[in-house]
Amino acid sequence: MNTLQSASLQASALQPIHETSIASWQVNSPTLAKLVLQGNVTIHSLQNVWRTIRNAQDQWLKLPSSTKILEIHATKVTYLDGAGVAFLIDIQHAQQKSQSGVQIIGLAERFLPLLKQFEPIEQLFPEEAEPVSDGLIVSLGKTTSSALQDLKLLVTFIGRLLADLIWATTHPLKVRWNDFVVAAVQAGIAALPIVALVSFLIGVILAFQSAVGMRQFGAQTFVAPLVSLGIFRELGPLITAILLAGRSSAAFAAEIGTMTVNNEVDALVTAGLNPMRFLVIPRVLAGVLVAPILTIFANLISVFAVCITMTMYKIPLITSYNGLLNTVHLNDIFSGLFKSILFGIVVSGVGCMRGMQTGTGAAAVGISTTRAVVSSIVMIVVVDGIFAYVSTKTGF
Repeated sequence: MNTLQSASLQASALQPIHETSIASWQVNSPTLAKLVLQGNVTIHSLQNVWRTIRNAQDQWLKLPSSTKILEIHATKVTYLDGAGVAFLIDIQHAQQKSQSGVQIIGLAERFLPLLKQFEPIEQLFPEEAEPVSDGLIVSLGKTTSSALQDLKLLVTFIGRLLADLIWATTHPLKVRWNDFVVAAVQAGIAALPIVALVSFLIGVILAFQSAVGMRQFGAQTFVAPLVSLGIFRELGPLITAILLAGRSSAAFAAEIGTMTVNNEVDALVTAGLNPMRFLVIPRVLAGVLVAPILTIFANLISVFAVCITMTMYKIPLITSYNGLLNTVHLNDIFSGLFKSILFGIVVSGVGCMRGMQTGTGAAAVGISTTRAVVSSIVMIVVVDGIFAYVSTKTGF
C-alpha cells in the first residue's frame, strides 16, 4: 500500500500543477523542475502566487531522489521589485536547505546587482559581534583619564563658583533671593523631620554601645559627656551633611539637570544670563545657611537622646548635663559649625555641578542625580579628613 501511495504522490508531482499569469511550475522528473516567470513580479502580483509555488516546491523536494535541480526561467520578466527579489531568495534558500541546486536563467542584467546584494541570505541577519573586553592597561588608562577629566571639571567649577560668590557679596541686590528662600525651605525646613529622627536614633545607639564598654570599668557617668563631644565635633555635622547629600544635592541635580535636558540652561545663555549666578548661587547660599542650622538642631536632638538613654543606667539628667558642660567647650561647638558650613558648600555645589553636567536622553537626569549623591558623600569624607588633620595640627 505504501508503494501505491508513493507512486500516486510521484505521479501527481510530475504534473504541471500550477500556472498563473506570472508563474508556471513544471515538474519534469523527481530530479528536475522548472519555474517560469514573466511580466511584473511585484508585491501585488505575488500575493496569491508565493505560497502556492512554495508549497509545490516543498512537495517536489520530498520526492525520493539523489540530486534535484530547479531551473528558474526569468527571460520574460519585465520588472522586479523588492518583493520579487525576496521571492527568488526564498526559493533559493529552500533549495539550499535541502542540499539541492538552483539555476536562474535569462534574468535581465539590471536585476542581478539587487539579487546578489542579498546573497547569501544568512548575511541579511549577521550574528551580533562579541563585545571586546579591554585589558588591564587599557581599563586603567580609561579610568585614569576619566578621573582626571572629572577633576578638571571640578576645579573649573570651583573657580567659577568662588568668583560668583565674591560677585554675590559685592552685588547682593542682584542675587535671586526668591530662589534662595525656596531652596532654603526645600533643603532646611522640609528636612527637619528626617534629621530629628536620624539624630535621635544615632544618639540612642551611641549611648547604648558606649555604655556597654564603660560599664566594665564603672564609668557610665562619662558616657554622656564623651558621646556629646563626638556629636558636636564630628557626628552631628557629618550626619547632617550626608542627609543633605541624599535630599538636597539630589534635588538640585535633578532640578538643574531637567532644565539642561530641556535646553533651558542654553536659553539662559542665549538671553545673556549667567547660569551660575541665576541657578547655582541661590542654591549654594541656601546650603551655606541651612547646613549649620540643621547641624545645631541635630546636635541638640542627639545629645538629648544620649542623656535620656543614660537614665536607664541610673544616671540622672543633671549629672549628664554637668558632665557635658565640663567636657564640651565653645571651640568644639564652633569647630562642628564651621565644618558644617564647608559641608553645605560641598553638598549644594556638587549637586548643582552634576546638574549642569547632565547629558541628553531619558536616563541622563537619573545618572546626574546618582552621581551628585555619590560625589557629595565622597567630597564630604575628603573635606572631613582634611579638616580633622588641620584641626589636630592647630588644636582647633
